[in-house]
Amino acid sequence: MNTPPFQSLEQVSAQPQVFLRTLFDQAVRRALPLHNTAAYLPAPPKDRTLVIGAGKAAGAMAQAVEALWPADRPLSGLVVTRYHHTPPRPEGLPTRIEVVEAAHPVPDAAGLAAAERILALTQGLSQDDLVLCLISGGGSALLSLPTEGLTLQDKQRINRELLHSGANIAEMNCVRKHLSRIKGGRLAAACAPAQVVTLTISDVPGDDPSIIASGPTVADASTCAEALHILQRYRIEVPEAIMQALQNGDLETPKTSPAWDAQPVHLIATPQQSLQAAAELARRAGLNAYVLSDEMEGESREVGKVHAALARATAQGKGAFAKPCVILSGGETTVTVRALPSGVPKGRGGRAGEFCLGLAVGLQSQPKVWALAADTDGIDGVEDNAGARVAPDTLARAADLGIQPADHLDRNDAYGFFAALDDLVISGPTFTNVNDFRAVLVL
Repeated sequence: MNTPPFQSLEQVSAQPQVFLRTLFDQAVRRALPLHNTAAYLPAPPKDRTLVIGAGKAAGAMAQAVEALWPADRPLSGLVVTRYHHTPPRPEGLPTRIEVVEAAHPVPDAAGLAAAERILALTQGLSQDDLVLCLISGGGSALLSLPTEGLTLQDKQRINRELLHSGANIAEMNCVRKHLSRIKGGRLAAACAPAQVVTLTISDVPGDDPSIIASGPTVADASTCAEALHILQRYRIEVPEAIMQALQNGDLETPKTSPAWDAQPVHLIATPQQSLQAAAELARRAGLNAYVLSDEMEGESREVGKVHAALARATAQGKGAFAKPCVILSGGETTVTVRALPSGVPKGRGGRAGEFCLGLAVGLQSQPKVWALAADTDGIDGVEDNAGARVAPDTLARAADLGIQPADHLDRNDAYGFFAALDDLVISGPTFTNVNDFRAVLVL
């Protein structure tokens, strides 16, 4: 989307929804790999450079490295990204890094095959070699290599149950690390004695590299006991042999040591940077801009209601924020999928849509408040939309169509609600991922 100038409040007031979409586009643009990679590339090594990695931005990250790496120095490798997330190749850019695609958020055979190939590429490396590891959100599912005694079907079931349980990203990745042959620092260990440099785009609250894509090149502080507790808390079953191995500590991940200090990890793009880029754009248009946090977690619908309360107070001149303003936040909320009675159709939607539905209910048709929430990778959950938008007349238009927000919340069907109103935000894959983006405009 081309960015309109939006140099005044009058322009914002005339097109509030276009303005919000412009903020989202600005946040995404700030996180694109080609804009952020050059400063973190190491010097070419004495011998070869191997590029490996995984994530929704892995294809774009690989292209950035190809564009920036000296043409006369060896460069090869393999990265895996989500289906349809390989960006168009710029004309004239030679292909030196193979990009393959696999399923997300539930792993598939293509991801398993890619993980096996990546692990195989690390064999025979020397201390004169360099490994560039490109990691972004989504890498946990895409880089799936189950531990011995666990099948791909087991991992798929465990992933689905974790996604539906309400577990947060740190809990999910703790389990994934301990049930993997490649996550939780194991990939870096396989690269020894080569130098490993990791470039990562953060999609997690707090930007902890050990959580992003389950930290395949980062020493892991979590334990088998914690993974076991999470599985038990959410009542997720694993084979008896795996349960025993967790209890015995046989599946423990590599822990930190002085050797890890020589394996740098660089955050090349973060949620906070993208939120600040959107805030600066809003200020140039004459608005106050408030960044609540880039680490917000919790049930999506409840986080939506909290944002609604802040917006209503601001609109009524009662809150700590001064209108006209935009209230921004990021992070990764969760959706706990409700069990449905027999015969009730299953809902569709992701975190951003459910946030917007909770927000619309909480706003109670408050005048002069608009909002947009979207995932910066362009995909809200497993649907074709990035998110949704909310306007002062959202509930009224729904009522005219006979649509009940409560019914859609009960069925986790935010997609159906906003599709009926033609209020889905559809961007297509963005080729980056700094997690949720939320903007509430109060005029």
